[in-house]
Amino acid sequence: MKSHTLDALDRCLVHALQIDGRAPFSRIGEVLGVSDQTVARRYRRLRTTGALRVVGAVDAPRVGLVSWAIRLHATPDAAGAIAAALARRPDTHWVHLLSGGTEIVCGTMSRTPEERDNLLLEKLPRTGRVSSVTAHALLHQFVGGPIGWAGVRSLTPEQAERLRPDPPVPGDEPVALDETDHALLAALAVDGRAGHAELASVTGWSASTVRRRMDQLRRAGVLFYDVDLPTALFGHPVEARLWISVEPARLAAAGEALAAHSEVGFAAATTGPTNLLVAAMFRDPHHLYRYLTERVGSLEGVRHVETAPVIRTVKRVGATLLP
Repeated sequence: MKSHTLDALDRCLVHALQIDGRAPFSRIGEVLGVSDQTVARRYRRLRTTGALRVVGAVDAPRVGLVSWAIRLHATPDAAGAIAAALARRPDTHWVHLLSGGTEIVCGTMSRTPEERDNLLLEKLPRTGRVSSVTAHALLHQFVGGPIGWAGVRSLTPEQAERLRPDPPVPGDEPVALDETDHALLAALAVDGRAGHAELASVTGWSASTVRRRMDQLRRAGVLFYDVDLPTALFGHPVEARLWISVEPARLAAAGEALAAHSEVGFAAATTGPTNLLVAAMFRDPHHLYRYLTERVGSLEGVRHVETAPVIRTVKRVGATLLP
């Protein structure tokens, strides 16, 4: 990523795209009080420098998928290569190196127990340099996904409301996707603002059919748009993963409290030896210390907290960040 400093207009644009990743530049410009050409120019610069990427993402439960967070411990000489191998796989969505470079975490999705077992037993690198593997199924998401990180919020409530799209109206049953849907979603995962004509060439549909299907998937809660950006650009260069054990009766309250913290970009209840997974961003290590002692430490029902700093992001929101 090239060096880039965000000014007030950049920050407002990022927030606008977090609210609606496909909002027309003309509508964003009207809300921000600038021309659509200015918005387009700012967007192109942010995207070209690697400071911003809008991606189409799938809400896993709406299509019958289970999301997993997988932790691997490896020897220091092998961890980097294993993380790179995982990042190159199409079935991983994010990959991080943690702690002293001996722990790897990655995210994936599976539809059936067979897909899950194939990933854990067959697809993960099989080497004696991996000392342990644990998998945590995500049971309930408190923040993250369609609800973006609060650290980017720069618009007034009135401006945000003018940009907010109609909320999805999901049904009771998972939505079935065919091969063309998967091709459409794969293209949007690369560029969430790809034009309808470009997407038509990928799917074989007409541009009007592409537009209609995207609207259908969005209304059904299947498709949402995420903003991928380095949190360091918003003054939070220190990232950490927290695995927290909470008394089951207080798990929901703890998750909802964490979701309201401006430091937290993701929080979910999980299976495994801990039952709450949190991704959080901080200004510096002292900010992390205060967060653990004052914010997490004050939550009722917390029995244990394990913290690991992110030392390298190898893949983020489906994009491999290898050198």
